[in-house]
Amino acid sequence: MHHHSNLFFNEPFGFSSENLRTTLKPFRSFFKEITLKKNGFLVKQGEVCKYFCFIDEGVLRHTIEIDGQEKTTYLGMQNTVTVALNSFLLQQPSRKSIKALFDCRLWIMSRDVFLKLRENNPDFHKFYYNLIEKQLCLIDEYRLDLLTLSPEERYQKLLENEPKLIHDIPLHYLSSLLGISDRHMSRIRKNIK
Repeated sequence: MHHHSNLFFNEPFGFSSENLRTTLKPFRSFFKEITLKKNGFLVKQGEVCKYFCFIDEGVLRHTIEIDGQEKTTYLGMQNTVTVALNSFLLQQPSRKSIKALFDCRLWIMSRDVFLKLRENNPDFHKFYYNLIEKQLCLIDEYRLDLLTLSPEERYQKLLENEPKLIHDIPLHYLSSLLGISDRHMSRIRKNIK
């Protein structure tokens, strides 16, 4: 059985990477291509998110600051879409930051264009509906995993579902995402190979 319960995937929301890219191809002209350098922000906590984003290359890290500490809440991987959705849709200050873990090439779409497409284009509307539906299921499973799986089990699940992340993403970001202390994560890694 193949689970995608962590909030990062190479095959997002039930779409394979190439399928997602193919699905978005007819809408490519509505996106603007930009480069976001390492540590550059797509949106900062407290600011309004202006863009719906497809990650063509790179990784975007979603973070929140709690008691002066930055916590990773999500990793947006290559060939996935990402957005601070509440901020983007409601035009409210974002409760999180989204920044580049590495240099990234992104396709971004403004809110006005996004809303027009969503309302007037049945294919884009269907894409968006499926995306949100799958994401809600994954968020629910992720929350349950945090409550029911041990740190070792969460790491094992990550290892099975996303082995590339173990090599590509710095350990302290993964431990933050999985709700595990850096020290405990190091111990788990030594015991699980």
